[in-house]
Amino acid sequence: MRVYGLVGKSGTGKSYQAMNLCRIMNIESIIDDGLFIFGNRILAGKSAKRQNTKIAAIKTAMFTDEEHRCSVLDRIKETEPESILILGTSDKMIHKIAERLEMPEIDRIIAIESITTESERETARKQRHELGKHIIPAPTFQLKREFSGYFLDPLRIFKGWRGGKASFSEKTVVRPTYSYLGDYLISDKVISDIVNYLGRKAGGVDSVIRVSIENHADGIDITIPLICNYGTKLIDLSKALQKEVIKQVETMTAFNIKSVNIEIRGLK
Repeated sequence: MRVYGLVGKSGTGKSYQAMNLCRIMNIESIIDDGLFIFGNRILAGKSAKRQNTKIAAIKTAMFTDEEHRCSVLDRIKETEPESILILGTSDKMIHKIAERLEMPEIDRIIAIESITTESERETARKQRHELGKHIIPAPTFQLKREFSGYFLDPLRIFKGWRGGKASFSEKTVVRPTYSYLGDYLISDKVISDIVNYLGRKAGGVDSVIRVSIENHADGIDITIPLICNYGTKLIDLSKALQKEVIKQVETMTAFNIKSVNIEIRGLK
């Protein structure tokens, strides 16, 4: 396995540049903030950007938790990538991560200053420190569960034309919980009100009984008890309502919906 490092201070655009660098140098995989990314798929790990404090984020990025370290190490051994890029804020950090993940000697460490301009690094700093935005070099749909409740914005990067077709890569913009901008909270009642509205709006529903919300780290479960009108096609109604609730609640709140359970309590 060939091992490379990309080093730069926090907020200088390492995660943004990582996929471009991998494409240019033909590097298959990335270690970034506690995640093992192969191609454009997250195969193992947990993101430091999801931690509640900066100290916890650093520990995650350094794989200090043994369970976390072993899960990523096992996945790397299983995948057997030919090359890997480790992102870090110092040479020492990159070497420490490589040691923790039992990687061979590092071939080369690249400084972010050698592949970006001062203007690009200044833009990255403003995005991080003024807007609280971070980049994760993976598609948004793969992060939806881990970042349930935090707004994710897909960032599609045009890479050029191949075989007469445009080529794109997707990164994700996310604001971590420890951002100075603070947390935002959405109460269960807000979600319940959205679901109640959608239920009453659905044809064939007489009334919506008390909606139940169960919160989990990777999303929420919603149970919707209904009283329906006689003659309603209950299966069709349930499927349509499930689809609409998932679409609207995820759009309005950014929460990942694990399940929507429809219970028909009676007919009227």
